[in-house]
Amino acid sequence: MSHILQALQHFQLTPWKIVGFAGTLMFTSRWFVQLYYTRKYKRVVMPLAFWVLSVCGSMLLLAYFIAGKNDSVGILSNFFPVFVSVYNLIVHLRHRKNAITGDATV
Repeated sequence: MSHILQALQHFQLTPWKIVGFAGTLMFTSRWFVQLYYTRKYKRVVMPLAFWVLSVCGSMLLLAYFIAGKNDSVGILSNFFPVFVSVYNLIVHLRHRKNAITGDATV
C-alpha cells in the first residue's frame, strides 16, 4: 500500500498520460453507452457510438503504450481490440447502410 501512496505523491501529468487517460475514459465509457441503450430498448444493443468509442479508445491506448510508455504488455493488450473494434464498426455501418437502402445483407 505504501508503494501506491508513494507513486501518487510523485504523480506527474504528462502529455502522453493525458492520451492514456483519454483512451481509458473512452474505452470505459462505451459500456455506459451500451448500458443506456440496452435499458432504453429493453434488449441488448450495441449502438454505433459503442464501436466508435471502442476504436478511438483502443487507438489512443495503443498510441500511449507504443510511444508514451513503450510497454509491451499494454501494446499486446490493446493491439487486438483495435482490429476487432474496426471490423465491428465496418460491419455496423454496412448493416446500417443496407437497412437504409433496402439492400439484402450477406
